[in-house]
Amino acid sequence: QVQLVESGGGLVQPGGSLRLSCAASGFTFSTYVMSWYRQAPGKERELVAVITSERGSANYADSVKGRFTISRDNAKNTVYLQMNSLKPEDTAVYYCAARRITRNYWGQGTQVTVSS
Repeated sequence: QVQLVESGGGLVQPGGSLRLSCAASGFTFSTYVMSWYRQAPGKERELVAVITSERGSANYADSVKGRFTISRDNAKNTVYLQMNSLKPEDTAVYYCAARRITRNYWGQGTQVTVSS
């Protein structure tokens, strides 16, 4: 049974930091491209960051470059999103996703709220 379980969301003040985690099970994690998406109220889901399966190369949305860092630990079947210098516009539900060829898996999401 495939599972992606996100954790680490919460309420943080502007300028603060959070670290999201996504624990994966039920598939060969190391062979999958892993991504973080987010969806704010009334907006479409958008890609935040992606990391490749082998070399661990990362790419980011322009809106988070220099502030967010995606990483993965294949030994722990976990992908992370370190979020620094958070802004109110980063408020959204953050989703973890796994992709390999035609297979796509999604987590249930974790809420991140940036507010004073």
